[in-house]
Amino acid sequence: MKVDVILGLQWGDEGKGKIVDVFTPKYDIIARFQGGPNAGHTIIFEGKKFILHTIPSGIFHPTTLNLIGNGVILDPYIFMKEIDTLSASGIHAEENLLISSRAHLILPSHRLLDAVSETRKGAAKIGSTLKGIGPTYTDKIGRNGLRVGTMRRPDFRDHYNALKELHFHTIHACGADPDGFTLDGLPFGEYEKKWFEAVERMKIFKLVEGEQFLNKCLDEGKTVMAEGAQGTLLDVDFGSYPFVTSSNTIAAGVCNGLGISPHRIGTIYGVFKAYCTRVGSGPFPTELKDETGETLRRNGNEYGSTTGRPRRCGWLDLPALKYSIMLNGVDTLIMMKTDVMNSFETIKVCLNYKSGGEICEEFPFDLADEDLEPVYDELEGWNTTLDEVKTFDALPALLKDYIRFIENEVGVPVEMISVGPDRVQTLSR
Repeated sequence: MKVDVILGLQWGDEGKGKIVDVFTPKYDIIARFQGGPNAGHTIIFEGKKFILHTIPSGIFHPTTLNLIGNGVILDPYIFMKEIDTLSASGIHAEENLLISSRAHLILPSHRLLDAVSETRKGAAKIGSTLKGIGPTYTDKIGRNGLRVGTMRRPDFRDHYNALKELHFHTIHACGADPDGFTLDGLPFGEYEKKWFEAVERMKIFKLVEGEQFLNKCLDEGKTVMAEGAQGTLLDVDFGSYPFVTSSNTIAAGVCNGLGISPHRIGTIYGVFKAYCTRVGSGPFPTELKDETGETLRRNGNEYGSTTGRPRRCGWLDLPALKYSIMLNGVDTLIMMKTDVMNSFETIKVCLNYKSGGEICEEFPFDLADEDLEPVYDELEGWNTTLDEVKTFDALPALLKDYIRFIENEVGVPVEMISVGPDRVQTLSR
């Protein structure tokens, strides 16, 4: 068997969580392969809304196992808050959630480092979620990190204190005072206490050697879906650097984020919005800072699931989408939030960029080039509600034209679209 992959093709927030939830009944295992609590996967069904940060989006289907892979980083405090929220709704994640012992831990002092770094950058800040993502991945690469499996060792506190001391040395060297920052509104000492309480509570979860577990399951014929977080344009290598996340968000990240061979990658599903959004700082060529952008934000309720910050909104960027499709080897496209565009009489789509008076034929090295100007084509909008549309064939003709236009430009079929936030508002071809 092979591992199918669902990942985002823009700057995150594409709606991957909803699609994973829709696909889950077809799979035995859903496995997160990168990222941490900076993710915010929103799932709505039966009148209930859930936002997942670390837990895979298949958790709502009790017969499907969910794995937090080795490429994920985990904050015990945030993780257990997420578990408690699910428990309050009758969802007991400990029954079908496994954690790789190789996943790395986010320490309270990682979050302090994150806050200090953003503060020092001032106007040049990258728009971090302040969840300690960058510092944790830095320690992982620098071979200083602590892994989930280390929590079970009797000398865990010693390892924790040694790394915390190293972090505090860096913070003081930056001229900052740890007592001058709060974590989730709590002083450091209080947050640290709750963090250790969460560590103890986490011991009810089964730890596995994720790579061995998954490969054995594949050998036994089990079906596996790998779930990505953030989006391709936030990839640490190929995204709009330095305004990126700290992990590989692309399909290649599945292999080292779960411990599987490239030969075991199956169908790659690329998720994108019918328009574009971005949270935080960084280049965004098709951003709309006018009433049109505000309409997209309002219609799409475009506020960060993790940060609550308003998302920047703009027209669909085809050069960026084609670049993401190329990097990931996407087989099938899934278009989200189509209904957000219902009220537009005309819709613009960026076909390419112009720089210095010349058309850019390739996705540029640096999107932040001030001379970069989007070149648009204009299409007639469907300008009607999709509330009563129950099948792909019943879509308005002008919406079908929009889909066909995208397919012709990128060379990959759109096989599914979302016409509303609920899991049932998803149409397959």
